[in-house]
Amino acid sequence: MAQPIRVAVIEDDPVLRDSLRQLVDHPPDSEWVGGWVSGSEALRHIQAAAPDVVLLDINLGAENGIDCIPKLKELCPRTQVMMLTAYEDTENIFRALSAGATGYLVKRTSGLRLLEAIAELHAGQSPMSGHIARKLVESLGRGTNAPVSTSPMAQLTQREHDVLSCLAEGCLYKETGERLGMSIHTVRTHIRALYEKLQVRSRTEAVVKFLSPK
Repeated sequence: MAQPIRVAVIEDDPVLRDSLRQLVDHPPDSEWVGGWVSGSEALRHIQAAAPDVVLLDINLGAENGIDCIPKLKELCPRTQVMMLTAYEDTENIFRALSAGATGYLVKRTSGLRLLEAIAELHAGQSPMSGHIARKLVESLGRGTNAPVSTSPMAQLTQREHDVLSCLAEGCLYKETGERLGMSIHTVRTHIRALYEKLQVRSRTEAVVKFLSPK
């Protein structure tokens, strides 16, 4: 039997934090391993808790949750960070992904969808709220207009651009292949190629680099 996904939450609202605890603490699928009101508190306890997934808010009173992501990842490199926040602006989305978050959901996400997203994140996917993914894709499209001399995206073929667009929307390899009319093997080939050209190792790194104004 698979081990339950170990979930921790960094959220300063005690009511929401308790609601999340009740939602995720349901073995055998997942279990609650910690809840903290701030990034600084989380940094003191996260290694002992060893969560697989952390749900993180941005507004933590005097702290900005995004700022603690690199330190969390340094202490627990295998822990995946999912933003769970009310902020939907492009700047915060890009900052969170650039800092190391691999998922981004808004707080109005249903409990069922949140549980699905936790499982997806743990399985190596990058779940995002639908309109958040659309923001990424729209910015992705604008990013392709960058001058050839200043954008590493100019190295990508059109098909690699298409594959990366699907990845930004959170599509699985199979879904990407079905959408673009190619086999999973071909999708993987394009992904390996674009990762090499962009000098990245993950979907999130590729999308963030593509959206970068550099």
